[in-house]
Amino acid sequence: MNELGQKIRTIRTQKGIGLNALAKKLDISSGYLSNLETGKTDTVQLSIIPKLQQELNINWSDIFQSESNSTEQFNEIHFRIERLSHHLKELEKIRPDIAQYLISIVEQGIDTFQEGQPYH
Repeated sequence: MNELGQKIRTIRTQKGIGLNALAKKLDISSGYLSNLETGKTDTVQLSIIPKLQQELNINWSDIFQSESNSTEQFNEIHFRIERLSHHLKELEKIRPDIAQYLISIVEQGIDTFQEGQPYH
């Protein structure tokens, strides 16, 4: 469960959410959340899982998939890519022009990088 706690802490801090603020939104004590994040508790209250998913915008299948493979470490880049994908899909629904613009910027950056690098 220590890996899960580390992942929660990583995502929480990336989003700029304080420990006390998240604990309050989850309706749990900050001490319990701290213990969960640091691996001092080996149980997760089932009632907080949907709340964590909502507050942190977590894709649980990705988190538990890597949790089941103890040799696989949480990859921050994969989390960021998934989060960007989600946000771009949502943006496309309300502002497709902006979504297309942002995607084209990323694609141009990749093309520029690949032109200067031998790709193996």
